[in-house]
Amino acid sequence: MKTKALKLTSILLVALTIASALAACQSKSSNGSASDTPGGTASGTTNDTASAPKEHRTLTVEVFDRGKPGQPDLNNNFWTKYVNDNFGKQFNVTVNFVPVPRAQEVDKLNVLMAAGQAPDIVFTYNQGVVYNYVQQGGLAELDSVLQQYGATLTNYLGDDVLKYGKFNGKQYAIPGKRTVLAGDNTFIRKDWLDKLGLPVPTTPDQFYDTMVAFKEKNPGNVSGVIPFGYSLQPPYPGLGYIPEAFKPSNLTEEQFATFQAQPIWMSNWNLPGYDKAVQYMNKMYNAGLISPNFAIDKDGKMLDADVSNGKVGAFITNWDGPYRTAPGTLTNLKKNVPGAELIPIDPWQNDAGKHPKNGYSPNGMYIIMPKSSKNVDLAVQYLNWMADSKVTLFLQNGEEGVDYNMVNGVPKQTGTTNSGEKMMTVANNLDYDLLSNGIELGDPQKNAAAISAGYPGFEKEVENALKVGMTDYYSLYYYSSPNTADAKYNSALTNLSAQMLAKLIVSKPADLDKLYKTLVQQYMDQGGQEVQDEYVKNYKAQNSQ
Repeated sequence: MKTKALKLTSILLVALTIASALAACQSKSSNGSASDTPGGTASGTTNDTASAPKEHRTLTVEVFDRGKPGQPDLNNNFWTKYVNDNFGKQFNVTVNFVPVPRAQEVDKLNVLMAAGQAPDIVFTYNQGVVYNYVQQGGLAELDSVLQQYGATLTNYLGDDVLKYGKFNGKQYAIPGKRTVLAGDNTFIRKDWLDKLGLPVPTTPDQFYDTMVAFKEKNPGNVSGVIPFGYSLQPPYPGLGYIPEAFKPSNLTEEQFATFQAQPIWMSNWNLPGYDKAVQYMNKMYNAGLISPNFAIDKDGKMLDADVSNGKVGAFITNWDGPYRTAPGTLTNLKKNVPGAELIPIDPWQNDAGKHPKNGYSPNGMYIIMPKSSKNVDLAVQYLNWMADSKVTLFLQNGEEGVDYNMVNGVPKQTGTTNSGEKMMTVANNLDYDLLSNGIELGDPQKNAAAISAGYPGFEKEVENALKVGMTDYYSLYYYSSPNTADAKYNSALTNLSAQMLAKLIVSKPADLDKLYKTLVQQYMDQGGQEVQDEYVKNYKAQNSQ
């Protein structure tokens, strides 16, 4: 997703002085968690270097303050004690956590960086912000320190993740690892299919015919049936995965990199085949198959209500959307319509017979160290310690037998981390387990089982939805530098795209081609061409190195 990069007003640079190399005792446990209790010491240690550190130091680490009611002191709780009782004692370090409001994290980080007061470890999800710091010389280079202290860390992340932290050929950030890469899914009322004796649609034509059948035969016997639920929701108005069916499968790498530089579910006006996807939606609208008020459903609540009330036959949403507790779509649907059933389907088949799905890139947040920090080596050792699978297990789940029970290799939470000093203010304790953006058990199948366990009552459905959502998965082309023109025009072009889609979808079929060309030219004139040109320029520069 594109986020408009915020600029630093100034950065007061302090020359980096790296202390003489600290010897690191990298702990690995051979049985059970990193410690049986938060104050325990891991057994079976292995050393990355030969001796223990001598002088005591303090490492400062950013932590998001999410303002969750009842949250504990973010610098003095069960998790911070675990860190200090384990990493702290092993490395003769005190780790202090510096709370930063989640909603203001970029603004606050800019102020701290400009004043030379940022913690030793800070992070953001905004690539543009990191790039600004790199351009202004505000970040420590990490290549050599990673090589010296980050064996476990680099092994855990791998080159495919680490490359997202490289700028101008050098490692300036440690990307977190995203464990769930699925984006969207298309869901359909299986009970409607069964009632009409219809098969699960696997192509766009079959899907269209199924929507026609839903309209004409109204298997739900509802007033105002909506075969295909659709909403032009901000902040990313688009067509879901429908364009995947119309995009040629033989795009060159440069075409893919420059024409689909943003996720498929956003508006990609220059992407070959995107006009055909718009034409498909226009055809469905004019046949009365999609939500009649899609253009004014600005927050998607109308669509949620229509699905929950049993009016909608199919719709596209997050891969796990119906199973989430908020807005509780499937739970509400089952209450309102006993016997209702939603299943994920794969109807957007392309010309190669595949069902491609543009999911998330494998990187999570960008973890960075200010150049002003005197503890860059220690910061990398901290992340290296965190990359140990036993540490990850503890930080994400707590004590086995108390906070969770292991069932078939998957931790089942007992509820103790919902309140008090053990409260996790975000799922999987991401605010303290910085490296893993999602459940991490070291095995994709176990991860999937653990993820599904987080949806009580829908475990099997979620596991299947994840499988469908990852079929023919791919990520966007990796750019080592952000598009500055996109950062400049993104907000205006996104708003313009929403207006364009609304006009095109409801237009008369005979007027569609001419209107499409006119509106896309308007889009290009208002910044789209500059964005496109910079993607081409960046691609060529990146591949000429």
